[in-house]
Amino acid sequence: MAEASGSPVAEDASGVPVAVAASGSPVERDAHGEPVVVDAVSAPDADGKPRRTTRRFPSFTRDTARPEGGGRAASSDAPAPARQWPILTVLTAVGLGLLLTALDVFRFGTILIGVALLAGAAMRWVLPDVGMLAVRSRFTDMVTYGVLGVAIVLLAMMAQPNPLLEIPFLDDTLHFTIRT
Repeated sequence: MAEASGSPVAEDASGVPVAVAASGSPVERDAHGEPVVVDAVSAPDADGKPRRTTRRFPSFTRDTARPEGGGRAASSDAPAPARQWPILTVLTAVGLGLLLTALDVFRFGTILIGVALLAGAAMRWVLPDVGMLAVRSRFTDMVTYGVLGVAIVLLAMMAQPNPLLEIPFLDDTLHFTIRT
């Protein structure tokens, strides 16, 4: 038999039901009949063992929660670069884009940087674990990588001279803002 709170119920010597904690000891009650929390068990720590803490927010934070999907992208037997292949892929493409930009292939280099960020957003959406590519929640990472990637690609395509993409109202806005 279980109580509404989910804790098991036992009977004392007189046959009165008494709530029992997970450890098997009776749950203490205050004057109003509410259970008294002696030591709450929180989420598991880094070793997977539950920690005994209070539900009160700590005055000094020692750890942060790992973002969803922030686990290893490969098994723990694999070497470190193989476990972090998603972020290494994005960083390699961004590095190549920066190198091309430095070598005077500006438009293609910056488009490659934007495409690398869009690939990071796609990996964050598709893959369950992306290692260090996961910084925030999955949704926030996808939106951040996606918006920055699209903005960089569009700006690279609109760069002068000979833009690949012309948006008339942006040209009018630019001329209006720098007109003296």
